[in-house]
Amino acid sequence: MGRKPDLPDWLEKQPERSVIYVAFGSKAMFSHEQFEELAHGLEMVGQLFLWVVRSDTINNGSVVKYPDGFCERVMDRGKMVNWAPQEMVLAHPSIAYFLIHCGWNSSMEGNSFGVPFLCWPYFGDQFHIRSYICDVLEENALKLKEMAEKTVSEGGSSLKYLKSFVEELRS
Repeated sequence: MGRKPDLPDWLEKQPERSVIYVAFGSKAMFSHEQFEELAHGLEMVGQLFLWVVRSDTINNGSVVKYPDGFCERVMDRGKMVNWAPQEMVLAHPSIAYFLIHCGWNSSMEGNSFGVPFLCWPYFGDQFHIRSYICDVLEENALKLKEMAEKTVSEGGSSLKYLKSFVEELRS
């Protein structure tokens, strides 16, 4: 594990929208149990993943220790690094989801690149940001979806304009 200069190459080899990007910012810390459960979850889901694991991830100052055999079992679909250029990662077409602590900066970066979130708030305002991400943005996205469906359905404004445009071209 470490700062991997081959990270862009690894991302390039992954199919579009296939990788879960896991990053919890610079302050979130886990107990050994939480860390192991997250590792087991990433293993069990069977999805490609990129996991940023800082050296100070464990909250009692212990050294990060993956579950026995974890690295070997996930080596064909998981990449663990201690740092990643987040904007480059989020902009990459292979990223499908962002497992996030809901810190403001990471939330804004993920949102600006249109990456769907898997939210795991840790402390402070992250719980409110999670509510905003998961409730408000989802509600607005559903409204936009309905509006888009109406405009392209029979009698919708986009369909009317398209038919009018085609008629104009024919004449």
